[in-house]
Amino acid sequence: QVMSLKDSLQAFLDHRRDVLLRRTRFRLDKIAHRLEVLEGYLIAYLNLDEVIRIIREEDEPKKELIKTFKLTDVQAEAILNMRLRSLRKLEEMEIKGEHKDLTAERKTLNALLKSEGKQWDTIAGELKELKGSFGPKSTLGKRRTTLADAPDVDEAAVVEELTVKEPITVVCSESGWVRTLKGHTDDTSSLKYKAGDGPKFAIHAQTTDKVILFATNGRFYTLDAGKLPGGRGFGEPVSVMVDLGDGESVVAMFVHQPGRSLLVASQGGHGFVVDEDDIVAMTRKGKQVLNVAAGDEALICTVADGDTVAVMGENRKLLLFPLDQVNRMARGRGVRLQRYKDGGLRQAKVFKLKDGFQWRDGGGQKSLDAKALKDWRGERAQAGRLPPNGFPKRDWAPRDGSIQTDL
Repeated sequence: QVMSLKDSLQAFLDHRRDVLLRRTRFRLDKIAHRLEVLEGYLIAYLNLDEVIRIIREEDEPKKELIKTFKLTDVQAEAILNMRLRSLRKLEEMEIKGEHKDLTAERKTLNALLKSEGKQWDTIAGELKELKGSFGPKSTLGKRRTTLADAPDVDEAAVVEELTVKEPITVVCSESGWVRTLKGHTDDTSSLKYKAGDGPKFAIHAQTTDKVILFATNGRFYTLDAGKLPGGRGFGEPVSVMVDLGDGESVVAMFVHQPGRSLLVASQGGHGFVVDEDDIVAMTRKGKQVLNVAAGDEALICTVADGDTVAVMGENRKLLLFPLDQVNRMARGRGVRLQRYKDGGLRQAKVFKLKDGFQWRDGGGQKSLDAKALKDWRGERAQAGRLPPNGFPKRDWAPRDGSIQTDL
């Protein structure tokens, strides 16, 4: 029940009184038993010779003792269990003294049971004794800890420390079903998918990592790698983990690396550079970063590690321009990266011009140096030109989830 402070204190005092009364009655029972035994001992000492004779000669000494000296069963049993070394004059005097003390204690306890005032006086004395033993100035009661402001703690770091760090491979299908495999697996060709579904992303991670998803709606979503479903079955759809609407899909998946910069762009050809630290949001709604207009959708998310941006439209025209011409923002539509008469953006990549433009195909690693790319260098928002001979016709920056610049 809900009790006021007065009621609570009164209940505590009533409990203390109940304990006092039960303890007193228990003690009186013990005193009564002990006095009965002591009175039997005194009878035995006064008739010691006869007691010894009965014990030595009678077949049933207990019954004879009870009959001869009018003893109780308890007294007769106590006399029979008495040790021989107790048969001394000094022991008799000690018994008389104990009997006197117990008689006086019994009188005091009986008086306590009859007087409510004495009961509360006793309780008050006990509480004062408790206060002396456990009060703030006592050895047991004084404060052992100090009060101070709580230190600043990085909750994410604490959670990471408590999570077992193990290597995993995160797999995402075309339809957005996510699962994890133990260890770092390079060959995922044997994985099975639902009918009509297939592979899309496969990245290496640790169970303590944050996995970032970039969707066609321009939002970034953050998932704890250690909480993703295991590799049994087909996994779980992303829409169960984050708020992803109908018709929206994941266009990039990668492990969060603090301090990096990313180039994000829409199919319409607008984009900007964003700090990776600004895209993390541990909520189902994620974080809106790239604003996309109706009929447009987010398409590109690549690491902005370099000094030059390479973009190619659906018309196969290639344009290279300095990265510093692209605005750095936390959210927005961005600036136009390339101008198109028809269609939109298809590919984008950031690289270091001095290292040349590199890509991979069936024949391995290939590249074009800065001199060979001279005719395709220009300014942001230009149309560009058809790529040079030998330039890959297929996607030269495949969005396989790793978003590394050397793909």
